[in-house]
Amino acid sequence: MEKDLRTHKIIGAAMEVHSIIGPGHLEAVYHECLEIEFESRKIPFVSKPQLAIYYKERKLKKYYIPDFILFKEIVLEIKAEKCFTKEDEAQIINSLKISRHKIGLLINFGEQSLRFKRFIN
Repeated sequence: MEKDLRTHKIIGAAMEVHSIIGPGHLEAVYHECLEIEFESRKIPFVSKPQLAIYYKERKLKKYYIPDFILFKEIVLEIKAEKCFTKEDEAQIINSLKISRHKIGLLINFGEQSLRFKRFIN
C-alpha cells in the first residue's frame, strides 16, 4: 500500500504534541494542542464538525461530531486512554460509515508512546 502523505503529516503533528506534553492529560487538551499544531503546519482541518446522519436516505435530527475532518477527507478520532479498546475501533469504523469518508485515523495520547491506527472504509 502506498504511503498517504496526508496521514503521515497528521501523525507527525500528533507526535509533536505528544512529545511536548506527554501522556496524562484530558482529551480536550490534546484536541486544542492539535488545532494549534495543524494550523502551524498548514494542515487543513475542521474541528468538531456537525455531520448529517441518514437512515434510509432520511436525514436524522441527530448529528455525528467527529474530533476532526482533515484535508476534507480524513476522519480523526483522538483518545487519551491507557490503551485502545474494541469500542474505540468500532467508533472509528462507524464514523467512516456515517460520514461517508474513506480514511480514518484513531490516535491515542494516553500511552507512553503515541499509538495510532489507520482505517479504510
